[in-house]
Amino acid sequence: MAWVIDPAHTTVGFSARHMGLSTVRGRFTRFNGTVEADPTDITTARARLEVDMDSIDTGQEQRDQHLKGPDFFDVDNHPTMVFVTKSITRTKEDTYAVVGDLTVRGVTREVELTYEHAGEGTDPYGNRRLGGSLTGTINRSEWGLRWNVPLDSGGWLVSDKIKLEIDLQVTAGAEAAEEEAKVETAVAG
Repeated sequence: MAWVIDPAHTTVGFSARHMGLSTVRGRFTRFNGTVEADPTDITTARARLEVDMDSIDTGQEQRDQHLKGPDFFDVDNHPTMVFVTKSITRTKEDTYAVVGDLTVRGVTREVELTYEHAGEGTDPYGNRRLGGSLTGTINRSEWGLRWNVPLDSGGWLVSDKIKLEIDLQVTAGAEAAEEEAKVETAVAG
């Protein structure tokens, strides 16, 4: 069955350590994706997530501009990040190992993430939904993201390890996600 990522109820986020002292969190505000899944057997699911790298938001404009530039994502030449699943294996009752290809800055590498399935439900508008969390840690240098500054005390300004945190909700069909977003916007406005 075809499902579409609901951007109004999905967060594509990440975090990195700064000077080894604090965690800086960020997210991407524009993305899209599809999932082919049988809700009764998550291991058969196949998904594709495409992220607009220009939509990065860390809460600090100067940092965002640096991340968009050639030292990091080089958004002018590599405007998207893509994740495509290759296999899903159940590890616990509602936990799965997800192996897929992650493409950042034109470099594609295989990664393994953990998916915790939250379940299935029907929203107040009659739309079927699935949801869960996809998490993992990658080393940014493996994608050519090597910019850094050595610290006098030892270590580096920005950690090589990046935590990925995707809270995901999909709906059966694009029209359902778009219609609910319109209704929620009208109610809030």
